[in-house]
Amino acid sequence: MKNSNKLGINTICVHIGEVEDKQFKGAVSPIYPSTSYAFDGVDIKRYPRYFNTPNQEFLRKKIAILEHTEDALIFSSGMAAISAALFAFLKKGDHIIIQQVIYGGTFNFIANEFDKFGIEYSFTESDKIEDFNPLIRPNTKVIYIETPSNPLLGITDIQAIAALSKQHQIITMIDNTFASPINQNPFDFGIDIILHSATKYMGGHSDISAGAIAATKEHIDLIWKTAINYGGNLSDQTVWLLERSLKTMNLRVKEQTKNAQIMAEYLEKNPNIDAVYYPGLLSHPQYEIAKKQMNGFGAMLSFELKNTIDAMNFQRQLRLIKPSMSLAGLESTTVSPVQTTHALLSEVERLERGIKNGLIRFSVGIEETRDLIADIEQAIEKAILC
Repeated sequence: MKNSNKLGINTICVHIGEVEDKQFKGAVSPIYPSTSYAFDGVDIKRYPRYFNTPNQEFLRKKIAILEHTEDALIFSSGMAAISAALFAFLKKGDHIIIQQVIYGGTFNFIANEFDKFGIEYSFTESDKIEDFNPLIRPNTKVIYIETPSNPLLGITDIQAIAALSKQHQIITMIDNTFASPINQNPFDFGIDIILHSATKYMGGHSDISAGAIAATKEHIDLIWKTAINYGGNLSDQTVWLLERSLKTMNLRVKEQTKNAQIMAEYLEKNPNIDAVYYPGLLSHPQYEIAKKQMNGFGAMLSFELKNTIDAMNFQRQLRLIKPSMSLAGLESTTVSPVQTTHALLSEVERLERGIKNGLIRFSVGIEETRDLIADIEQAIEKAILC
């Protein structure tokens, strides 16, 4: 393999983790879809569920290098990655501290599954470091954070969390989906386990479902022992598609991030918007922390419509921006968190997390921002008249 430490980010995205086509010298990686490999006299026992087919093994190298770690694993979804990582480090009687505002699917997984296994858990009151320390117990094994958070784009001080955890010999995990490896590399700040819904910016084309974990080889080996029991591996066809997507990730994410800054500044000045949540705004309460730990402020933002405008009606009026369940594709999309990502929470739980009915999560794509602004303007105008 080339010396990846000296390669630029676009070169890494394109070339590291390629499977060489030795037979036909094709420009892209060949696909190895076999589910059965030789075992007699072969050191590596290849099997898809063991995360070690040729396409999986090579793509793991690309993801690890992008996140500045030693190794990685690829899963069938972000939740498959998250659940495998958590169960690898937690057992009956252990305790985990979780940042309050996290992806609704992760919250629901913890709230509905951990009690069955006798795993204790505490949610912080906010994303501030001061709220984590008092929750540490003798049996605390993991601290779990998500920054920027979904859907309010809260920022947690990664370096402070890592330092606190190391002081108490606690494993740290971060959902790095919203930032992507382009805009944030938590391993550089001392975080142990980096998690991704690779469906999002790693995939980037709204056509695959995948997850990823990046960490030291020691931690990946430990997670692997748990993961092979749950069967959350990714098919090699989708692994190939994910490698294709990662080749353009830096180009895509940088353009989306640039657009998001423009859109956030526009929305902040719009009289029909009550609040805008984007870490790249000077008004964001954790702007300085985000500036310290992020390479770019990301392409996700959220905004609250005035209560005179119905959130769903506004989205029905959009003509260019697509109301859509997922995020991070080339196209701009919106969604109402109260009806999707956080629908499984009660109204009280949602409001405790600052998620109001008028909140819109906005995934900014690569379109011209003038077109996105025009679409929002016309949708607001029609929604007001209805």
